[in-house]
Amino acid sequence: MGKFKYTGMREDGKRIEGDIDAESLKEAKKLLRRQGIRPSRIIPPSALEIDLGQWMVDKGLAKPFGLVELMRFTRQLAILINAGVPIMECLEILYKQEKNLFFKKTIKNVASQVEGGKSLFDALTGTKAFDKLYCNLVKAGESAGILDGILNKLAEFLEKQDKLRKQVKGALTYPTIVVCIGTLVIWGLMTFVVPQFVGILQETGQEIPAVTQLVIDISNFFQNYTLLMVPGLVAGFMLFINFIRTKEGKLAWDRFLMKAPLFGELVIKASLGSFSRTLSTMLSAGVPIIDALDICIETIDNQQIARDFTAVRKAVTEGKSITEPLGRIRYFPELVVQMIKVGEATGNLDAMLMKVANVFEEEVEEVVANMTKLIEPLILVVLGGMIALVLVAMYLPIFMSAGGSDDDSGGNKAEASDN
Repeated sequence: MGKFKYTGMREDGKRIEGDIDAESLKEAKKLLRRQGIRPSRIIPPSALEIDLGQWMVDKGLAKPFGLVELMRFTRQLAILINAGVPIMECLEILYKQEKNLFFKKTIKNVASQVEGGKSLFDALTGTKAFDKLYCNLVKAGESAGILDGILNKLAEFLEKQDKLRKQVKGALTYPTIVVCIGTLVIWGLMTFVVPQFVGILQETGQEIPAVTQLVIDISNFFQNYTLLMVPGLVAGFMLFINFIRTKEGKLAWDRFLMKAPLFGELVIKASLGSFSRTLSTMLSAGVPIIDALDICIETIDNQQIARDFTAVRKAVTEGKSITEPLGRIRYFPELVVQMIKVGEATGNLDAMLMKVANVFEEEVEEVVANMTKLIEPLILVVLGGMIALVLVAMYLPIFMSAGGSDDDSGGNKAEASDN
C-alpha cells in the first residue's frame, strides 16, 4: 500500500492532480476511474513512501485483529445499516476509521467482493477471517432482512464472550505473578544465600540436622543444574504444546482440565454457558437447530464437551428432543435440563437457552470470585512456608550450636565450683 501521484482529467474536462492510496498501479487506475477521473500520468510511490505497516500486514508480520476490533466493527456496522446507509458506504466508512492494519485490509477485501456483486455473507466467508458462527448469523440476517438486528445480537454475544475471558484472565493474573516472583525468590535463596550458610556450618564442624542437609542438597542441585534446567523446561514446554495440538493430546488435556480441582468447574460452566448463548443466538436468528448445533460444536474449545454435544446432535437428527440426550450428560445440571425442556415444550427454546446462558455465566463469575479468594492465600501460605523452611533449616544449626555452647559453659562453671 502506498500513495500514487496522478495527473488526469475529470468528467467535466477540468485538469486535476493529487494522490491516491492503492496496492498496485492497476488498482490505482481502477480507483480513479471509479471517481470519474481519467488519468494521463500515474507515478508509483518511492521506497521511502511505502507504508511499512501495510507492508508488514501483506507479508503476514503484523498482529491480526482481535475480539475488540471485531466487536467495534460489528456494533458500528449495525448502527450504520439501521440508519439506512448502503452496505458499500458502511464498509468504506469503517475502512477509513479502522486503525488495526490487518483488520483494515480485511474490511477492504470484504468491500471489494461486495462491490463485485457478492452478498455480505459470501464476502465474509471468502476472507477466511470470520468464523462460521459469525458468517451464518450474517447469512440469516440477510435472508430475513434483519441484518442490523442480527449484528446487534452478534455484538452482544461477542461482548459477553470478551467479558468472560477477562474475568478468567483477571482471576489468574495475580496468582501467576505471585508464583513467578516466589519461584525467583526461592531460586535466589538456593543459589546465592544457602551456599553462604554452608561455608559457615562447615567451619563449625558440627553435625548437620536432616532438614538442613535436605536444603543443602537442593541448593547443590540448583547450582549444578540450573543451566540445564532452563533449556530442559523450555524443551518440555514445547513438547507439551506440540502434544496438546494433536487430536489425542488435546482430548487428554481437556479431560484433565475438567477433573482438575478448582479449574474443572470453571472450564465446564464456561463451556456450557458459551454453548447455550451461541445456540440461543443461532435459533433466534432462524438458523435450523441441526445447523445451529453443528456451529455450536465447532465453537467449543474443549474436545470432550464437543464430543458429548456431538452425541446430542446425533440424537436430535434421529428425531429425539434435545433435552433427552442433554439429560444423559453427567455434568449438565438437572435443573438446567428441566428449563430447556420447558422452553422446548412452549416453543421458546431460544429464550430459555438465553436464560440458561445467563445462569451459567453468573455461576462462572461466582466460581472465579471463590477461586480467587482461595488461590491467593493458598499460594502465599505455600510460598511463605517454603521460604520459612529454608530460613529455619539454615539457622537451626546456628541455634543448636549456641545452645550447645551455653550448656558447655554451664558445665565448666559447675566443675569450677566443685573444685
